[in-house]
Amino acid sequence: MSTTDKYVSPLSQRYASKEMQYIFSPDKKFRTWRRLWIALAETEKELGLKITDEQIAELKAHATDINYEVAAEQEKKVRHDVMAHVHAYGVQCPKAKGIIHLGATSCYVGDNTDIIVMSEALALVEKKLVNVIAKLSDFARKYKDQATLGFTHFQPAQPTTVGKRATLWLQEFLMDLEDLQYVKSTIKLLGSKGTTGTQASFLELFEGDQETIDKIDPLIAKKLGYADCYPVSGQTYSRKVDTRVLNVLAGIGASAHKFSNDIRLLQHLKEVEEPFEKSQIGSSAMAYKRNPMRSERIASLSRYVMVDALNPAITSATQWFERTLDDSANKRLSIPEGFLAIDGILDLCLNVADGLVVYPKVIEKRLLSELPFMATENIMMDAVKAGGDRQELHERIRELSMEAGRNVKEKGMDNNLLELIAADPAFNLSLDELKEAMEPSKYTGRAAIQTEKFLDEVVAIVLKENEELLGVTAEINV
Repeated sequence: MSTTDKYVSPLSQRYASKEMQYIFSPDKKFRTWRRLWIALAETEKELGLKITDEQIAELKAHATDINYEVAAEQEKKVRHDVMAHVHAYGVQCPKAKGIIHLGATSCYVGDNTDIIVMSEALALVEKKLVNVIAKLSDFARKYKDQATLGFTHFQPAQPTTVGKRATLWLQEFLMDLEDLQYVKSTIKLLGSKGTTGTQASFLELFEGDQETIDKIDPLIAKKLGYADCYPVSGQTYSRKVDTRVLNVLAGIGASAHKFSNDIRLLQHLKEVEEPFEKSQIGSSAMAYKRNPMRSERIASLSRYVMVDALNPAITSATQWFERTLDDSANKRLSIPEGFLAIDGILDLCLNVADGLVVYPKVIEKRLLSELPFMATENIMMDAVKAGGDRQELHERIRELSMEAGRNVKEKGMDNNLLELIAADPAFNLSLDELKEAMEPSKYTGRAAIQTEKFLDEVVAIVLKENEELLGVTAEINV
């Protein structure tokens, strides 16, 4: 059978890791359905229904070997995926067939599985995000003293350091981690609440015993490793949950996009580059090129995730009363693809952050070409101390700065402001004296101190709290 004659999502073919792909695979989905059916049967047995140990054992014996062909054939007949899989499970478990899905509605397996899958996917995202933070922390610490030209509006501004700039990326990823961990900690199972969330079917099964019915959801939650179920629901868990989850992913996407954009701009300036492999080709036509393809891919995928967050928001807003099915097709696309994309983004971020190449000589050259303009206040102070008039000197510096700017822009000359100032008797300063004022560290303010303080007092604590998540390496496909 040909594998090249139909569409295959690039998220699975090119971008997402095998680990994330498994989380959203049919195997994971339908094995979780069967875990849920087992948990339901065990709970009902424990609460007094006539379900035997033999039936439970039979269900457990076939918890993972999904008979997909039987389910597919049945779904063609009944046009209902849950009932098709109930039938298929029953074929494998003839003794337990009659108690599978007892008292439940389709959303018992569908929605609880979605919650479980999203929880596991968030855990993988969390792990990779922590490792991105760790890599950027190492980078920031290494280059905390490396003075570099700062930019506002992408115009030359006061110097900062390479490490201090990296803390701006770090801080946004830390915000994302905080949001992710909060949302992850609040996710609950749907439980088993029936067709409109009233547990009416269990009133019949347990002959109106409210105390027994109250135990159903807590027991199911415990068996699946959750602390609790949502206390109220319609047939489904609130689609607001999906909105909160995708908003977290969109936030990570925004931070990754900012990071990748800055790297792309720095690579254009030849100051910092993303990793470039020995045999990597930058352009099919221009063999000399070193394109920032990883950062461009981060930006591209991030835009997808940010826009994807609209899907669950609109779905949540348009649900009718206790249940409407216009969420289903959208959820099948928007939730998995959001996670697959952010997974690919974080692998790329890991790869880029771990292999950033810094070119100090280029950085210093650009900084020194602009530094005379930024040093004019210090030069003016030195000239006043040498006997000059502050107001007169301010005007002369303004005039000479304009002249030096014209020389750079109109004549293509190097910045000769220092030479112009040295030649002006009003300043009474030699060129050597002026050059002494060009030490970049004099103009970076508290950048290095801020960086070290932030890394020691904020980032290090976060990494210590999440040290069990450290050690992930990037999985880059193509």
